[in-house]
Amino acid sequence: MSRILISADELAALIVRDPGVRLLDVRWRLDRPDGRPEYLDGHIPGAVYVDLDHELAEHGAPTDGRHPLPSTARLQSAARRWGLNDGETVVVYDDLKSLSAARAWWLLTDAGVADVRILDGSLRAWTNAGGELETGDIVPAPGTVTLSSGRLPQLRIDEAADLATDGVLIDVRAADRYRGEVEPIDPRAGHVPGAVNRFTGANVDAEGRFLEPDTLRREFAALGATDGEPVGVYCGSGVTASHAFVALTLAGYSPALYPGSWSQWSNHPDRPVATGPHPEGALASAQKEQS
Repeated sequence: MSRILISADELAALIVRDPGVRLLDVRWRLDRPDGRPEYLDGHIPGAVYVDLDHELAEHGAPTDGRHPLPSTARLQSAARRWGLNDGETVVVYDDLKSLSAARAWWLLTDAGVADVRILDGSLRAWTNAGGELETGDIVPAPGTVTLSSGRLPQLRIDEAADLATDGVLIDVRAADRYRGEVEPIDPRAGHVPGAVNRFTGANVDAEGRFLEPDTLRREFAALGATDGEPVGVYCGSGVTASHAFVALTLAGYSPALYPGSWSQWSNHPDRPVATGPHPEGALASAQKEQS
């Protein structure tokens, strides 16, 4: 497969060939952020549990968003807890179509880990292929990996605003949140004016495997992401935007991630908000409030 994805069969062969491969279980979801109980009930043998909320994110002011990127020091401390050492292959997975595993892939790749793979199809692919599970906790010997962030493109809030006008900014949340019909978490409903919508769940098939690169490229091109056009992605809090970043990369693009995402944007009352199905939509914005 690609240098990003690994199939269940390839993973089984890799474990035999390289018993030192590091497996990270990144189970997390919006309605159940602590995936440790499910991890303890059954995980790929040798996998270490990763706490997304506390190890793959910082916690600051609401204006920073709900899941700001962790500092390099926080990420390195966590990676050493997971037993990572320089030069090792790392495979990340979750149990929900790689939506949270992609966050770990993005951070570790950005931080200089040279070989990070996502288990395509998530944990279900492993069990469907006959892979065994083990229960209980895995506590490895501390690792010595050295990380330094900054290798993958990202957008600050002003850059995201500019890209929505001068390039292609993709909002990867569900369509009803993009349209502003519902907003279960963040203070304002709608989307960044100018952003287009493509739910990141559309990037995988019914089995949770990423679509073929040519298919992904056609579908992103239909949004305006053509050759030479800068493209960026955001979601609710920056987690599932990493999943769309992976899909774009598989399709041959060089995307940028807006980590603050809607949770940051909507906490800045001076930022305009668009509603409705179209990029510009109806401006329920600071512009109107100040007029």
